[in-house]
Parts: sequence; C-alpha cells; structure tokens
Amino acid sequence: MQKLSCLPQDAVVWGQGVLSAAAAALPTYGLARPITFTVEPLRPLYAAQLAPHIQDSAGVFTDFPPHVPDTAVRAALQAARAGGAAAIVALGGGSVLDAAKAVSHLHQQETGRHLPIAAFATMLSGSEYSHYFGITETGGAQKLKRSYAVRETVPRLVVTDPLLVQGTPRALLLASAIKGIDHAVEGMRQVGRDHPHAILAASGAQRLLGVLERWPRTGETQQALDAGLVTLDDLLQLQLGAWQCYFFPASVVYGLSHRIGHILGGTFGLPHSATSCITLAPVIQACAARYGDRFEGFAPGRGAAAATQLAERIAGTVAHLGLPTRLRDFGLDAVLLPEIARLLLANYPAEVADLGDGAETKLHALLEALW
Repeated sequence: MQKLSCLPQDAVVWGQGVLSAAAAALPTYGLARPITFTVEPLRPLYAAQLAPHIQDSAGVFTDFPPHVPDTAVRAALQAARAGGAAAIVALGGGSVLDAAKAVSHLHQQETGRHLPIAAFATMLSGSEYSHYFGITETGGAQKLKRSYAVRETVPRLVVTDPLLVQGTPRALLLASAIKGIDHAVEGMRQVGRDHPHAILAASGAQRLLGVLERWPRTGETQQALDAGLVTLDDLLQLQLGAWQCYFFPASVVYGLSHRIGHILGGTFGLPHSATSCITLAPVIQACAARYGDRFEGFAPGRGAAAATQLAERIAGTVAHLGLPTRLRDFGLDAVLLPEIARLLLANYPAEVADLGDGAETKLHALLEALW
C-alpha cells in the first residue's frame, strides 16, 4: 500500500525580491514577536533585509556551531524564553534550521506550546521543508548526533529568494545542493516509482543537476553573477529544485548516505553537506540492488543501469565543481574507519542492511573506498 503523508506547512513564498515583503507579513501567518536565529556572517543580510520589517522583535541569537550541539539548543531556548518570543525566524543553513526546530520542540515540552517557525534558508539542502532535525549530544563519552521527527516543528512559512543564497560561500552552497539531491535519491528507499515523491524528486534532481553541470568551476557566486556566468534565475532554479527534492519528507525514510553523514558530522565534525559529496554516488552503487528499478525515473530508459548512470552523473558533477570526493580531504585518519563502522552498525542497522548479504563486510569496504 502506498501512502502520502503531508506536513502542517501553511505557505511557501518564492521569487526574486520577495524577502522584505515576506518579513513584513509574518503576523499574517501567526508569527508574532519572533526571535531571530542566525549566525554572525549573516547579520548584514538580516540587518538590511529582515530587521527593518520584523514587527515586535524578541531579539537575535547567533551562537550556533555546526551540527547543533545540545548546549547551543539549550542556550537558544533560554534566549527565546528570556525575550518572550512567541515565534522563531530562522535565517541560515541546516544547523540554524535544525536548532529552530529543536528549540520549538523543547519549548513545547516545557510549556505545552510549539514556537512556530518562519524559515529563510541560505542553503539548498531543503531542511526548511521538513520536520526532521538532529541534535548532537555532547554529554557522553562520545558525541552522537541523534535524529528527531516532530511534525509540529516544520516551518509554518518558508521564504525563498535568490538573495538568500547569493552570498553563501561557494563550497557551502554547492555542497548543500548535493545534499538536496541526496534527499531526492534516498527518499526512494521506501516508496514506489509512481509515488509523488518519486515524480517530484526526479524532477528536482534534474533541475539541480542541470544548473550545477554548467556552473563555473571556480569563483564565488557573486563573482559569477557579476561576470554573467550565472543569473539570479539560476539561483532560484536551484532553490526550487531543492524544494522538489524534499517535497514530501513525511512520506520518506532516508538511507545509508544520510546515516554515514550523521556519524561523520555529529561525532567527527565533518561538514554535513560535504559528506553527501563523498558518500552519495558510492552508496547508490553499493545499494543498487536494494533499490531495484526505483532510480529509473532519474535516468529514464536505462532500466537496471539507471543506478550506475545516476551515480556517475552525480560523481561527475561533484568533480566538476571541485567539491570533496574523499574523507581524507578533511584530514580524517583512516584508523577511525572501524569506529565509524561500529557506530553505524549500532545505531543504523536497517540502513546498513541495504548493502545486502554480508552487509558488515561490505560496509567496511565501502568506508575504505570513501576514505
């Protein structure tokens, strides 16, 4: 039986030049007295485009390290309560958005009420459309990023404007686009080829890859814009592609590429989106039998060869963009690979099982290949 589950998201607003008007309209969506969660590099964008239009602000909080440590979540919750916040504006990438969801969740546990969120995403992973978030637990002998799925934390309003991403550093922006494709591909894990996720995700992946494959090999986004090598519409197409890749997150369960990324990020500190650049194409190949013909929508007419074609296209795009392709690019010591395997087997056995017979042996071989 196929099933489509939807999240309680009220509105998505997109287009060039919509940012300030959307900020002014927050009360229309029930987002009164918001505290803004962001990071210091985005303060100029906040000051220019959001702050003048946000009514009755409850302040700004910016101390969000990568991978959402539980200490930062507790500090952000305290700031929200101290400011009397009734909502959250999340301006940033996945860590800021995850922290906003985590704070909303903990606020509900303490007060009985979730804080509604307005998402202004500066990356292309699509976190603004989902109810998933991760918190890295720091109190034990070893850090571990634990995943949550809380429907009520999905951002009530999402605002998408090319201005949000044009200042994002090149490596972060482009790697987050690969993470968006990761959502599209691994979302196929438990749905059929005719599921709405499959149809939209294939379209979103094609939209993302179509822009990325002609992206300049070097230079920051603003330089590419100034030189006419990319356009604001290209940026908007990337944003819309990321949305299509992650259109029905409540209907899908993600797989081994994501889980390896959680361990590499939460425990070992690797950049979250960059891990998909390293893991996605090899995992597609390694788990091709588990997915069967479900990738055919991503490579029409290729049948059983669709997984190979899709993996090769993603790997080629990563190489073209100059993004990381090996774990050693981040200085990860190969001696840690057995521990990474142990954590994956202990915490994500079902996803490891996607490798098929002899999964544990295959996992060790896969990690060595990734290194």
